[in-house]
Parts: sequence; C-alpha cells; structure tokens
Amino acid sequence: MELGPSDFDGKRLKNAQTSAVVFLASWCPFCQRFRPLFEVAAKQNTVPWAIADVSEDENELWDVFNIKVVPTVVVFKNGEPMFRRDGVPGRGLSEEAIEETMAQMKLLGAAN
Repeated sequence: MELGPSDFDGKRLKNAQTSAVVFLASWCPFCQRFRPLFEVAAKQNTVPWAIADVSEDENELWDVFNIKVVPTVVVFKNGEPMFRRDGVPGRGLSEEAIEETMAQMKLLGAAN
C-alpha cells in the first residue's frame, strides 16, 4: 500500500493498525536495494507495512518526519510512531535494520 501526506495527521498515522511505514524515494539507489529485502522480510513475518513515496522534494512528509536520509522506517502503533530507523548517508539501511524492525513489530504485537 502507498501512503501520502493525507494518510497522516501531523506525525500520526490515521490508520490505527500497527504497521511499518518505509519512506522511500524513486531516485535513491539505496531505497531500490532496500525495498525488495524489506518486502520479503515483512511478508515472511506477516508484518503489515506500507510505502510513503517522498520522491518529490516538495512532499511535506520530509519536514513532518524530519527525514534527512531515505530509506527511513517508522513503526506506528495506534497511529503513534513507536520505533524509527533512519537511513545512513551513503549507505541507506542494512539488513540489520530490517531485523530490528521485525523484532519491534513482534514486541508491539503486530506479527505472529
């Protein structure tokens, strides 16, 4: 599922389901490498997830979530951000970040 600015109320996700949101940009090579790895892990762990495409510089989610580097992953529970992993400049996010996200989802009770 793809999310846009209208799916958020400030820093709150309007959907109350516990889910991971991956902030990506189409021009980012690290995002292109990270997305398929994250999708596989999320499906294997039955983690609800969505993509927030911030490819456009004017996308207000850059400022709302103070995103400096993509990909960035935020886990929401009851609409509130509970866990966050920001991309590292020049490296993006590692498989370790995916594992941490899956572990946080389990702690928050979203995955089997």
